[in-house]
Amino acid sequence: MSTGLRGHDVPGSPAWSARSLVEGRPDPGAPGVPPGSTRGSVVGLVVAIASIVALSIVLHAGALLIVIASLVVIVMVHELGHFATAKWSHMKVTEYFVGFGPRLWSVRRGETEYGVKAIPAGGYVKIPGMTNLEEIDPADEARTYRRQPFHNRLLVASAGSIMHFVMAFLLAWSALAFIGTPSATGVVIESFTPFSGLAQNPAQRGGLQAGDQVVSVDGHAVKTTTAFGNDIKRAIGRPVHLVVDRGGRRLSLTVTPVNGQTVTSDGQRLSKARRGYIGVILGSPSVTENPFGALGGAGKVVGEVTSSSVTGLAHLFSPHGISSYVSQVTNPAVAARDQRNGTNRPVSIVGAARIAVAGVHAGALQLIEVLIALNVFIGLFNMLPILPLDGGHVAIALYERVRTRRGRPYYQADAAKLLVVAYVFIFLLVLLVSSSVYLDITHPVQNPFG
Repeated sequence: MSTGLRGHDVPGSPAWSARSLVEGRPDPGAPGVPPGSTRGSVVGLVVAIASIVALSIVLHAGALLIVIASLVVIVMVHELGHFATAKWSHMKVTEYFVGFGPRLWSVRRGETEYGVKAIPAGGYVKIPGMTNLEEIDPADEARTYRRQPFHNRLLVASAGSIMHFVMAFLLAWSALAFIGTPSATGVVIESFTPFSGLAQNPAQRGGLQAGDQVVSVDGHAVKTTTAFGNDIKRAIGRPVHLVVDRGGRRLSLTVTPVNGQTVTSDGQRLSKARRGYIGVILGSPSVTENPFGALGGAGKVVGEVTSSSVTGLAHLFSPHGISSYVSQVTNPAVAARDQRNGTNRPVSIVGAARIAVAGVHAGALQLIEVLIALNVFIGLFNMLPILPLDGGHVAIALYERVRTRRGRPYYQADAAKLLVVAYVFIFLLVLLVSSSVYLDITHPVQNPFG
């Protein structure tokens, strides 16, 4: 949403200027570029996308490409919330863009120009008249944001954050209904640990495959990874008979654990004590919920993530949180200690992208968990009651409603008085973003997926 909201969609990417945000001026990235779709702009867009895809393939950065695409979709849906509610409220919408900087492609449909710009660091919807500072053509004044009823302005301003919670809910519902969550019982072979000097470890020699679900060990049912691990540890050098479920078929296999004291993997001895190993990484089977049952589960997931995000924001802006964060930024020893201890701290777009890439490598469920957390955090942060965030416009709408007396003209807040506060907030936000990028480069947060 333009005019105070552009660029905040992805944390850590302030691609706007303070004045254009508060006054609602058009994006300064492409001055003088005429609107409309041209063959050259289409070619430029195709070339840019093809270059990004080709570069990701060459650099084996497919996971990063997935993350970037996910962030672009999040931005588009956020702005779609503003766009759709503004249109529904009969406001005039002049631009709907993804990205900033030079215009790669655009097309005008009716009174709105849709397009893509070169820097995928956010997006914006341009709605004239977000504050009293804009000069508007008298013919358009009746359709400006500032002339709409209170409930319409409140809806349009908060629609972006609402869409983040909708996305989080749909992601959680999809995960529960179609991917499933780990069950409390059951043992699944997730992957294998290579043994130094051996082409295959005991599990691979015995015929186990990733995805096999272990049903029984030596004739007795096994229901937990701990129980299975204990059975293997006690059976050094002795054949162990397994029954596994592989795609609905029951198979009988035999594995022979080796002494972990005599085997190394990646230069590390498996065990200092005498214990059996077959070289598997275990997990639990995923259990899906029916689509209706998943609705309640999705609501619970979003509620839990929201609660933890609120707690995190409260800690970040508390005196102790600010002091702790300043110590991490100014003292490398403290940053290294907190990194080892896994202490929570704000992450920039660099850290968020790194965690999301780790999620891609870990699996679809882990990536969805990251995207849920990201959506909830952006939705909450975006509603902080200060310009240029959406929450600032919500706060102004509420203030104007309270100040308006029955039977009198609608009170309109003077946005000029808020400029200093907005500038201070933008300065502090840029400071937070730059310092968090520094920490994410010098002391990256631990991979939460192992």
